[in-house]
Amino acid sequence: MNKSLLYDFTFLRHGQSIGNAEDRYQGQVDFPLTETGRDQANNLAERWVATGQTFDLVIASPLLRARETAETVCARLQLPLELDELWLERDNGKLSGLTHAEIQAGSFRPTFSTPYDAFGETGEGDWALYLRAGQAIHSILRRPPGKYLVVSHGGLLNMVLYSILGIMPQANGNGIRFRFGNTAYARFTYQPDRHRWHMETLIGTVSAA
Repeated sequence: MNKSLLYDFTFLRHGQSIGNAEDRYQGQVDFPLTETGRDQANNLAERWVATGQTFDLVIASPLLRARETAETVCARLQLPLELDELWLERDNGKLSGLTHAEIQAGSFRPTFSTPYDAFGETGEGDWALYLRAGQAIHSILRRPPGKYLVVSHGGLLNMVLYSILGIMPQANGNGIRFRFGNTAYARFTYQPDRHRWHMETLIGTVSAA
């Protein structure tokens, strides 16, 4: 294997946000981290410092919960940071910001939906999100090979793994789901000369101290 052609991706979900703590469909509503979320980000950064982990570049969603998580890691590991809207969470349409209880109490969800239908009537359906996930990966593959940390959101990262693993969205959101807890991450490597992906690591939520 020619290591100079190896891409090394770590896909990290942000720390706990106020929207997470309040059990909301956050989408692109901009909630900051809670104190627990800040502790999670700090603990993850400390773990990576202790193990000598480093990256060539950190790319993050500009939403506060992802940006704050990325800034914490970047400050501790002394890494450059870029914000990229391709890594935003799903646009949840009319469900954005509502709690799960509010959604269950209302008539917000259709009895049947295809991957092509809008989410929350006006938001991004599964197919649209899947296409954006592929576009987000492609945007990094236009860069030189290296080690990239991507700080994003559970909904989009689920579709990133779909795109890498060749899984298609299904009707009613059925099929396998990749659940990223707060500060959980997945590491993949990619060899472009062979078009070969390897799943290297799956790590669950980093607990607050």
